[in-house]
Amino acid sequence: MQSCVESYRLRGANFDGPCASAVSPHCYVILFAVYAQKLTVDLVIGNERKPCPLEWLDSFCMRNFTNSADFDDTLPTGEGRLEASFRVKPDQLATALAAWLNQRGKGNGQQVVVEVKTESAAIANAK
Repeated sequence: MQSCVESYRLRGANFDGPCASAVSPHCYVILFAVYAQKLTVDLVIGNERKPCPLEWLDSFCMRNFTNSADFDDTLPTGEGRLEASFRVKPDQLATALAAWLNQRGKGNGQQVVVEVKTESAAIANAK
């Protein structure tokens, strides 16, 4: 069994935290807890609703594009899908992403509205 440190190092990261010398499944709990929320991100442009493109989510979540640390704890996982820590508030994410997309003209002259929901809420609304 690999420790979380060995697993991280295999991915090219350097980790010298509290689990650095321990082989413990607790390390994995800490690592997975960072992205505890699974979110869906939909765009509404005019009368059209669609999942936010992965490329746009990826660009927004990178600090060198947004110059903000607010959304560092996010991981785009697919079209309209994002994982985030509990520090990321869905309503703040929606507001910031909408402003960022509108500033870049992603709505082709129309206002972009962003709706962010937790996966459990999105599943309940679909039923």
